[in-house]
Amino acid sequence: MLPPSWTPSSVPPPVPVFASTPDPLTPVRDITHEHFQAGHQVVVVKGVVGRELWGDAMRVVAPSWHTPTDEDGWRLRDPTGGAQSYVTAHPRYLVHLSRRRCPDCLIYLRAMEDTLLARFAGRDELIDCGWYTTTALGQLVHIADAKGGR
Repeated sequence: MLPPSWTPSSVPPPVPVFASTPDPLTPVRDITHEHFQAGHQVVVVKGVVGRELWGDAMRVVAPSWHTPTDEDGWRLRDPTGGAQSYVTAHPRYLVHLSRRRCPDCLIYLRAMEDTLLARFAGRDELIDCGWYTTTALGQLVHIADAKGGR
């Protein structure tokens, strides 16, 4: 998964091309809160760059309530800081990035690769599929989970 969400401070991060793309996998992904633990490194897959998936790399910090889904979530720390250093996300948005290669995450990544890499074959720019937004309360929300007024 390249590039990670961090880049050397002297190099500005590339601006992704927005390509609204349906996400048939994440909304139906069945990952429980217990799948992740504090300290795990995760990625939130957001799109494609070249021939690889792209996303934001973060570290799981603590359990937290995910208001947009009304379910258990995780507080995540973005090592790059930015507008919000901490966000809360639902477990189904997360994929293990560290050495812990779990079957559930590998199956999900393979399915994402099969779906997205074929769709954007031949394009080398950083492509954001437009699945996520961050609310004013620091909640990472998938477009399928957005509720009016939250």
